[in-house]
Formats: sequence, C-alpha cells, structure tokens
Amino acid sequence: MEMLAENRLDAVGVLSDPRRHQLYRLVAASDRPLSRDQAAEAAGMPRSTAALHLDRLVEAGLLTVERRRLTGRSGPGAGRPTKLYRATQADVIASVPERHYELAGELLAAAIERAERDAVSIRNALDAEAHETGLKIGRSHASLEGALTGCGYAPADDGAGGFTLENCPFHVLASRHTPLVCGANLALLQGVVEATGDERMPALEPASGRCCVAIRPPSEAIHPHE
Repeated sequence: MEMLAENRLDAVGVLSDPRRHQLYRLVAASDRPLSRDQAAEAAGMPRSTAALHLDRLVEAGLLTVERRRLTGRSGPGAGRPTKLYRATQADVIASVPERHYELAGELLAAAIERAERDAVSIRNALDAEAHETGLKIGRSHASLEGALTGCGYAPADDGAGGFTLENCPFHVLASRHTPLVCGANLALLQGVVEATGDERMPALEPASGRCCVAIRPPSEAIHPHE
C-alpha cells in the first residue's frame, strides 16, 4: 500500500506540470507508441523539451519505452532504433474530466484495514486515511493551487480570495455515496491545505456541476457538524 501511494503521489506531482500533462494525454490517447518527434509535433513544442518531459513521465511510471527501427530495415546502415513511448495507466489518469477512482479504492481498502485494527468506525478510519494522504499530496507541491490542479480538482478563482473546484475526481462515487465520499473528500483536502501551509480552508459547499468542497478564506470557511 505504501509503495502504491508513493508511486501515485509521484505521478500526481509529475502531471501537475501542464506540458507533461499535455504530453501524457497525447501518448495515452494514441493507438500506437509515439516517438519524441511525433509527440513534440503534436504538442507544438521543441523536440528537446518534449524529450525531457517524456523521460520524466517514464521515471514516474506513467509511460513505458520501447525501441524499434521505424524503417523496417536491419543490419549495418539501418540506423539506431527509435525511442517510442506508450502510456501504462491511461485507464486511470487520462480520463476526461479527470477522475481518480484508484485513489478512492486505495483509501477505502486502507480504511477497512484501519477500522479492523483500531476498532473504530469505517467512516472515521476513512477520514483519517484521507487526511493522511492529503498531507502527503500537499507536501509534494509548492503551492495549494498546484496541489489542487495536480489532483484534478480544476481550481477556479472565486473572486473572494478562495477557489471553487470545478471538477470532482470522485464524481460517480460521490453521486452514489454522497455523505461518505464527500466527507472523505473534505478530509483529503484539509490535509492538502494543511501541508501546503496555506491559510485558506476547505468547506463543504455542495453544488451541481462541481466538487462538493470549496476553498475559502479562513473567515468564510464553513465547517461541517456546526
């Protein structure tokens, strides 16, 4: 579980860069492996820049590499094989809008184990697991907005010093199991905010078409159960 979390958090951090995110989506959407030249042309960026970001995606476990001569020739004079990139987790991270059901599954599994070990309710265990994971995510980013973007929340300036979150990474689960999932979502984001040291605070503000949590200035935060 710890290794899975580390790998997932590294991937989240890598994809917080918009250029790497763009390249990942291009490779994930392709029905064949892409070369550096092909990816750079499709993304509209220099080959050297694309190569740097593609290799970082490989390091994070999001892409795999294979080498093949595209000319079909072999032997002396055939040239060096071309480096080709293929996505490894397109079904999890490349969804549009962005969803993170793998993360939800890991949190729920860990919560069940925690509840059995500590003799607490599954809901309390889930909130604790979500908060701890949020802390890890927040520590891997330089800013709150970067952490929110990397997690797929699509933060938008609300004009009052906070953010509305235009995407819910757990949309289907939240629509079917609202109190459980939205409570865990709040705990996750509380951990993210705490770790980034930002003074703003998450608040449960359910609304159609966006995440149930909003990020508000401290004086405006609305806490549950009050």
